[in-house]
Formats: sequence, C-alpha cells, structure tokens
Amino acid sequence: MWLLDQWAERHIADAQRKGEFDNLPGQGEPLTLDDDSFVPEELRVGFRLLKNAGCLPPEIELRKDAIALSDLLNNIRDDDVCYQELSRRLVLLEMKLQQAGLSTDFLHGDYAYKLLHKIEEKS
Repeated sequence: MWLLDQWAERHIADAQRKGEFDNLPGQGEPLTLDDDSFVPEELRVGFRLLKNAGCLPPEIELRKDAIALSDLLNNIRDDDVCYQELSRRLVLLEMKLQQAGLSTDFLHGDYAYKLLHKIEEKS
C-alpha cells in the first residue's frame, strides 16, 4: 500500500472511531448511482464534476431556454406587448440549435410539454 493510501485509511479509521460518520444524511440507504456506461471512461470524472456543480453543456442550456420561451409564448396572448419579442428570441434560439446540428422537433407538439415538465422535475 502506498504511503498516501495508508495515511487516508488511518484518518478514515480514526473518524469512524470518533463517530464522525454517524447520523449522516442518507445513512443506511442505498446509493443512487448514475448510469455513465455510455460516457468514455476518461471523461466520466470531468462530466460528474460539471454535473455536481450544476453546469450544463451549452446546447442543453439553449434547449432549456427555448422550451421556457415556448412555454411563455403558449401562456400569453398574441396581442400582448411581449409576444413579438419572445417570439423573435425563440426563433433566434431555434436557429442557433439548428446551426449546431441539433434537432428542434422538441419545440413542436406534445414532446415540448413533456420535456419541459421533465426538466422542471429535476430542477
């Protein structure tokens, strides 16, 4: 065993003896692990760090913004002062997504509503 491993093991054992691991949130419950089997092994740590920090890839952030704008447009009247501006912003976001080679089908139809509610559940 390496010196660093021995040092870490000793500190963990000391903390266990002192009871520092007792009454932690989630104690006795199974771990919820993400399925990252489709992510290349060398990228998993970086992706997990970004995910835990709440960072989203730019294309996912654009999709989230587009869905939110679409939802706003569906909930205001066509003659509202903000409608035209929101509509232009949505068209711009849709063009950015298409230029990035991403589908914008999620903005049209039932799929958009289901996706928006799924995103809201996770937030």
